[in-house]
Amino acid sequence: MTTWIHHWPLRGWAGLALIAVFWPLNWLLEGPRTHWGFFPLWLGYCLAVDAAVFCRKGSSLFSRNPGGYAGMYLISSLAWWVFEFINWRTANWVYLGEENTGPIVFFVLSSFSFSTVIPAVFGTAELVATFRPIRNLKSSRPLLLTRSSLTVMFASGWVMLALLFIWPKYFFPLVWISVFFILEPINARRGYHTLTVFLAEGDWRPVVALSTGCLICGFFWEMWNFFSYPKWIYEIPFVGFLKIFEMPLLGYGGYIPFSWELFAFYHLILGLWGRSSSVDYEA
Repeated sequence: MTTWIHHWPLRGWAGLALIAVFWPLNWLLEGPRTHWGFFPLWLGYCLAVDAAVFCRKGSSLFSRNPGGYAGMYLISSLAWWVFEFINWRTANWVYLGEENTGPIVFFVLSSFSFSTVIPAVFGTAELVATFRPIRNLKSSRPLLLTRSSLTVMFASGWVMLALLFIWPKYFFPLVWISVFFILEPINARRGYHTLTVFLAEGDWRPVVALSTGCLICGFFWEMWNFFSYPKWIYEIPFVGFLKIFEMPLLGYGGYIPFSWELFAFYHLILGLWGRSSSVDYEA
C-alpha cells in the first residue's frame, strides 16, 4: 500500500479529488446539477483509473502519449453522438430534466459528458488486463476471417441497422452489435487496428479486457446516474424488468459488444486521420 501511495501520480490524486467532490454534489444538491457535474465526475474516474494502471504496470494511456489520450475525449464525444442519433429512432433512453437547458447548452454539456466514455472504457480495460485471470488467459484456436467473411460481416451490419430502423420495437438490441459489424471490416480492409487481428492469433485477452472494462464502467454509469438529475431512464420493450438502478438486468449485456464498437470507431477515426500508426501507446 505504501508503494502505491509513493508511486501514485498527481493526476490520480486530482481524479480522486474530483470524484470526492462531484459524486456527492451530483446526488445531494437540489435541482438540476448533473448537466454540469457529470463531466468532472467521470474525468475524475478516468484519471484515477489511469493512475491505477500506471502503478500496476509502470505505464498507462496518459503516460505513454498525453496528446493521444486527450484525443480520445474528442473521438469519444463524436462516437456517442452516433448512438444518440440511432436512439432518435429506437427511443430506448430518454433524459429527465433535459428541458431545464436550451438545445445549444444541452448539446455542449452533453458533448463534454460523452467525451469521457472511451477514456473510461479503454482505461478500465487496461486496468483489468493487468490482473492474472486476463493476463494469463490461454490462447485458443485462431479465428480467421477471410475477405469474403468480412464482406458478409459488413453486409450483415447494414441489414441489422436497417432492421432496427424499420422495426425498432423488435430489433433495438442490434444497435449494440451492428455498428461493430459495419466498422470492423472497414478497418480490416484499410489496415487499421482491429480486434479480429488478435482473434486470428487465438488471443482473446483484448476482447475479454474490453468487455470486462465496459461492464465495470456500465455499473458506475448506472449507479452514479440513479440519484442524479438530469438523469437518463430506459424505455425498453419486453425486457424492462429486474432493474439494477435504472438499467434492466439483461440490458447490461449490451455493454459487452458496445466496447467492441467503441474500439472499432476509435480506430476508424484514427485511421482516417492518418494516425493509425501512432496507437502503439495502447497496450
